Amino acid sequence: MRVLVVEDQLKIARALEKALVQAGAEVVIATDGETGLRLALEEAFDAVVLDIVLPRRDGLDVLSELRAQHRTTPVLLLSARGEVNDRIHGLDLGADDYLPKPFVLAEVVARVRALGRRGVPLDATILRVADLSLDLLRHEARRSGTRLELSPRELRLLEYLVRAQGRTCTRDELHEHVWDYQPGYDPGSNVVQVAIMRLREKVDAPYSPKLIHTVFAEGYALRAEQ
Repeated sequence: MRVLVVEDQLKIARALEKALVQAGAEVVIATDGETGLRLALEEAFDAVVLDIVLPRRDGLDVLSELRAQHRTTPVLLLSARGEVNDRIHGLDLGADDYLPKPFVLAEVVARVRALGRRGVPLDATILRVADLSLDLLRHEARRSGTRLELSPRELRLLEYLVRAQGRTCTRDELHEHVWDYQPGYDPGSNVVQVAIMRLREKVDAPYSPKLIHTVFAEGYALRAEQ
């Protein structure tokens, strides 16, 4: 993989570079938004790790311009900001994933790898895994051609799992990205477990292969396995 890291704190940028290089990636660093945007537009990258708070050009502005220029390179946003609105705005602008600071380097590497494997263009309107299709324009999912009766929340959960296919999504991650809870907030309920159970009944129970898998003590992953 070739990864662009746009981060103005050089210590963090070098730590990210070291971790990604050890994982086999080629890394290019930009320490301001203007340079990051120019590199992202002029060169080919498999993923971009983009801080939100940057000198010369804000990370969200960089992201917005990338999508306006029809660049579909997967973007992982990093920020010390914890407000839900900032995260939602970034995802609405076309970010593929989000991690708040401070973060664990191993998780950044895992998420970047997942973005590279996924290769789902942001302008794709139909996502597919095995015989499952998710139509983002019609807001409907089908399995083996049969429409699945899913609630809006179930569709959002399914889309998140499909876009992260092959990667384990933790309960906290799903709380944050599907239910819009603040990072680290625990609703004190098994809302994710119940939602996954109901989704399995509709997506997996009548069909084969099973797509939604529990990863013990970690979370859930969507992948086609016989």
